[in-house]
Amino acid sequence: MIKIVHEPENQRAAAYDGDKNIGESTYSKSDKIWIIDHTFVEESYGGQGIAAKLVDEIVKQARANNVKINPLCPYAKKRFEEKKEYADIWV
Repeated sequence: MIKIVHEPENQRAAAYDGDKNIGESTYSKSDKIWIIDHTFVEESYGGQGIAAKLVDEIVKQARANNVKINPLCPYAKKRFEEKKEYADIWV
C-alpha cells in the first residue's frame, strides 16, 4: 500500500511503498507562500494517481498553516487548473 507523508523538515510530501521512497512533491516556503517546484513519481508507479495525492497533501498542509501556494511545477500547476476548489489557496 502506498503511503503519503508530509515531511515539513524536508519541505515535501513523500510517497512510500513500504520503506521505499517512490515519489515526492517539493516546495520552497516563505511566511505566506509555498512554491511547489517539483513533483516526481517513479515510472513503475505511474498511472496510480500518486502525484495528485502528493500535491493534494501539500495543499492540505498549506491550508492548515494558513499559507497560499504558487504551483510552479508543471504538474502541480495542471492539478491546480483542474481542481477549482484550490482557487482560494492559489497565488
